[in-house]
Amino acid sequence: MKNAHDLVSEAKTRIHETSLQDADAAIREADALIDVRESDEYEAGHIPGAVNIPRGVLEFKLSSSPELSARDLKLVLYCKTSGRSALAASSLQEMGYMNVQSISGGFDAWSEAGKPVASPSLPSFD
Repeated sequence: MKNAHDLVSEAKTRIHETSLQDADAAIREADALIDVRESDEYEAGHIPGAVNIPRGVLEFKLSSSPELSARDLKLVLYCKTSGRSALAASSLQEMGYMNVQSISGGFDAWSEAGKPVASPSLPSFD
């Protein structure tokens, strides 16, 4: 019987994972940078320019959004450590998306490397 780790490992053999070193270029060239984490994770901090489409609704959202339905879009996905984004990338490839990448190491690796993070700003109480 397979577990979640097995599914992620299998997905990573079928997708393109971009290294953290190459992630900036991939993001610049992408039509969309998608954070597949849950909304509370996204709100706590995310890669600048990312849109939040949680893993659980990703396929439905892309299917129902005309601006995201073209199968030749260049999509870069990420999650916390790259497991969910690997599964998401594999699923999108099965849907016919031809240019999907997942960022290796996910948001944790991104932030640990000191790369820019967008965070909500707290209101001033002055």
